[in-house]
Amino acid sequence: MKVPPELISFLKEKDNFFIATHINPDGDAIGSSIALLFALESIGKNALIYDKDPVPEIYRFLPGHERFIHSISGLTPSAHNLILLDCNSLDRVGIDGVNFPFASVIDHHETENEFGDIKWVEPDAAATGMMVFYILKTMGLEITCEIAINLYAAIVIDTGGFRYSNTDAEVLRVAAELVQAGANPGEISKSLYEMWSEKRFQLLMMALNTLEIRNNVAFTAVTKEMFTKTGAGPEDTEHFSNFPRMMQDIRISVFFRETGDNEWKVSLRSRGEVNVARIAELFKGGGHKNAAGYKVKATLESSKELLLKSIAQLKVFQT
Repeated sequence: MKVPPELISFLKEKDNFFIATHINPDGDAIGSSIALLFALESIGKNALIYDKDPVPEIYRFLPGHERFIHSISGLTPSAHNLILLDCNSLDRVGIDGVNFPFASVIDHHETENEFGDIKWVEPDAAATGMMVFYILKTMGLEITCEIAINLYAAIVIDTGGFRYSNTDAEVLRVAAELVQAGANPGEISKSLYEMWSEKRFQLLMMALNTLEIRNNVAFTAVTKEMFTKTGAGPEDTEHFSNFPRMMQDIRISVFFRETGDNEWKVSLRSRGEVNVARIAELFKGGGHKNAAGYKVKATLESSKELLLKSIAQLKVFQT
């Protein structure tokens, strides 16, 4: 993976970086941001990491997670150089309309956007964490134990624990180097997958009880009432969309999370050549070929019907 020379020059020559990632951050967004923060600070740069939403509990084992700020109140954008990580537009960050003197984008999502003075977008990269790894290697920076843990976690999340089709020899070579640098695979996997709270498990059971299958598409949902009953929060639904995909005949798993009255955040998961990013784009969303999302305002049943019509319209099952 070749890092654009202009991006390396930007990181070496500029200072006062504002590293921002998308709302509802996942492990790749969080781990990549922290790793890049530590790396830039190791060469004397000033940097901040920002996410509008709190770091989900399952990622609070990552060293440096407490460095995230969640408000830009008091920030002077003109004094900072922007780095967008794991997304490619300010509206995905939740700060649309804020102007920075210079903006760079480091992302691996398939959905395109024109934002950024320097753009490094690699849709074939398994994770943004992989891209940050190569930035550090190109700059000749040390991968400390703390950086290794964050990058390893980032890659684990976006490869599904090295189970998804984006896991290749390069991913495993990078992971091995991160382990040599101090990342502990067993401890990281335990923190990510074996530390669920009881309320999160109860929420999952409720979600699975909503399972409906239509034309090889699996639908599940979590409502506001379910959050109230269990005491769980939106961050507890991470990975819920993956469970129905375990069934051998399911082509797309669709998870609806209620965010308001008849308002839903929709997560799409597929496997193989079924491209759900194309579906998400129809609803002004985006993502990867096998993992994408969007928002919709409609009843749950209407939302399902709209999605099924879109799948038929795009003929995604014929690719």
